[in-house]
Amino acid sequence: MRQKKLAQVLAAVGVVAIVAAACSSDDDDSGSADEGTTASTEQVVSGSEAEDTTTESDDAAAEEGSTIVDLAVATPELSTLVEAVQAAGLVETLSSEGPFTVFAPTNDAFAAIPQETLDQILADQELLTSILTYHVVEGSFPAADVAALPDVATGAEVPTVQGGSVTIVADGGSVMVNDATVVMPDVMASNGVVHVIDTVLLPPGLAL
Repeated sequence: MRQKKLAQVLAAVGVVAIVAAACSSDDDDSGSADEGTTASTEQVVSGSEAEDTTTESDDAAAEEGSTIVDLAVATPELSTLVEAVQAAGLVETLSSEGPFTVFAPTNDAFAAIPQETLDQILADQELLTSILTYHVVEGSFPAADVAALPDVATGAEVPTVQGGSVTIVADGGSVMVNDATVVMPDVMASNGVVHVIDTVLLPPGLAL
């Protein structure tokens, strides 16, 4: 009788051992599967981050490759300036190596000129070229360099491609070019820098 009970106990112990082993095997498999899933997820995330980094790098490279004309064309607020540059035949010049600093009037700046007068200017290539080149300075002068010009607090005279000079005054956070205010500084291009202004600059002696 004792032998029979002993056999039953041993059998029960064997069953428990088998079940425990099976559970342990399942846990191991589950752990391996979880580790595999985690690794796959990390690979996907890593790949996604790599794609984002590549996209940002490509965008930066494209921006660095944009000339002054490219930037103007891509800016809706400068469409009148683009039309004027095209009419004056200055696209090639402002797309060249440079570098140049361009004070770029907005569409609203051009709109302040009576339409009849603006049409006459756009139709007169010599006059138009004179006005546009008065907005261009040879060399690249970001805002920090402009603020460091000698006498800029009272008025620094800076020669333009047109031949005349503009007067630049930097007072705190405000920069004036003649009677125009810089509303967007430091639009960087591959061949210079653009400072967007709110008024069309007129060469000395020219009145509209």
